[in-house]
Amino acid sequence: MALAIKKVLISDAVDASCVKILENHGVQVTLKTDHTKPELLEAIKGYDGLIVRSATKVTSDVIKAGQSLKVIGRAGTGVDNIDCDAATRQGILVINAPGGNTLSAAELTCAMIITLSREIPAATMSLKGGKWDRKTFMGNELYGKTLAIIGLGRIGKEVALRMQSFGMKTIGFDPIVPKEVSREFGVESLSLDEIWPQADYITVHTPLIPQTKDLIGKASLQKCKKGVKIVNVARGGIVNEDDLLAALESGHCGGAGLDVFVEEPPKNTKLIEHPKVVCTPHLGANTKEAQLRVAQEIAEQFVALSKGQSVPGVVNAPSLSQTQVPENKPWADLCIALGKIAAGLVGSLASGLQVELTTKGTGLEKKGQFLSSAACIGLLNQFGQSHANFINVTVLSSDSGVKASHKHVPQAAFGEAEVALSVKSGSVGHTVVGTVSGPSLLLCSLDNATFQPVQLLSPGGMLVAIGENSPNTFAEVIGSLVKNGVSVLSASCTTGHEGKAFYLFRTGSPVKAQTQPPIAPLKFWTYINI
Repeated sequence: MALAIKKVLISDAVDASCVKILENHGVQVTLKTDHTKPELLEAIKGYDGLIVRSATKVTSDVIKAGQSLKVIGRAGTGVDNIDCDAATRQGILVINAPGGNTLSAAELTCAMIITLSREIPAATMSLKGGKWDRKTFMGNELYGKTLAIIGLGRIGKEVALRMQSFGMKTIGFDPIVPKEVSREFGVESLSLDEIWPQADYITVHTPLIPQTKDLIGKASLQKCKKGVKIVNVARGGIVNEDDLLAALESGHCGGAGLDVFVEEPPKNTKLIEHPKVVCTPHLGANTKEAQLRVAQEIAEQFVALSKGQSVPGVVNAPSLSQTQVPENKPWADLCIALGKIAAGLVGSLASGLQVELTTKGTGLEKKGQFLSSAACIGLLNQFGQSHANFINVTVLSSDSGVKASHKHVPQAAFGEAEVALSVKSGSVGHTVVGTVSGPSLLLCSLDNATFQPVQLLSPGGMLVAIGENSPNTFAEVIGSLVKNGVSVLSASCTTGHEGKAFYLFRTGSPVKAQTQPPIAPLKFWTYINI
């Protein structure tokens, strides 16, 4: 799925390489970093893409104003300044630059840990104040200490590898990373309840989501050993600041290294003024190297998306990457077409509509979810939701009461592989079966009535009708259509099944509702634009 990205607005300061890469690929770029909110709402209307860092707040009203927006890119990792739910609902892709600031954030974390162990800032200020005080600043070696890493993704892994060189024991928690994977980079994966009492240092590397908000707070701190030190260069809010301050004041917490805060800049200065706190103003990605990397990475992803290539930073469209695989495209197009046909046969989008996609044969074993999404796109498109795409299809399906499922069976009836789409609304149900041959989309059967030969689903209009299995039906329907000004390009029908047949008429012009021919053999018809 190539995105037509012709104009991009960059509303935060990024490295000049970002603009250069985009312009070298024919993209018109506007770099303006001082928009007021009203100015941004007006300016965004003409752009296909928006690139931000953390200053611009891409709220739902900004997204709604972006009538041409196709993609929002965050030149960095965190996307909490972007309303991803609103973007998803509008069918706008959100991407980030997940690897660009990994090393910089990891190095700052390590610097925080080392600094806390030796009280470097306090000792520096003392010496600059004219004192030579060696006794007050008694530090601790890192060798033999236990470092707990909450979040074992890219940054957590790099922190572990670096701190292991100091002789630290590394333990960690991540609900996604398998234990055997973390074991490969020297981290013993434990539960949180096992981690708290063991850790001498705790560092967090997770996004701020409901499950991680206040992850380190009064309850978890009470389970930690006395003197534990806390580091957060991830997101403000993962550590409860009031509870951390209380633990510092009581002496239960031995120190904290903080680069991020709930409010930035912090209005309550009690925490940052505490003598056991080392703090920086959100500098995790603030290195020349990281700024260059994230700028290049986000620009390169915009270019890749415009070419229909897969990108690593997709945030809100898990199925999108599969659409970028060339061999998947005809199958996706087929399922969209089958979804339109099934929707036309069902007739209305009633709440509780059940959609089941069955992949059959070889090569489709792991594509059920992706192709089920494609079928739902076709179904929603046929019912008037033309903006449905791989980004918003899950949300729109849920909003419409569509219940989608998928399964796989090993045997196919039409060649090596096929898909069968079953749609049921109340007592009305239909099944459409198709396959692909190279780039060609083929319709095999409708409700177990088989086309011989299978029918090519090429772009254009198609009238699908159910009628009596009679040799006169073709002539009568074609005559009626021509009489109503509809050109017929081709016609075919299924073999008889339960006294009825399905008829397909490829048309050169749309068939409108008032065109319905009063022909007795026809029981039902629907017009579909493939």
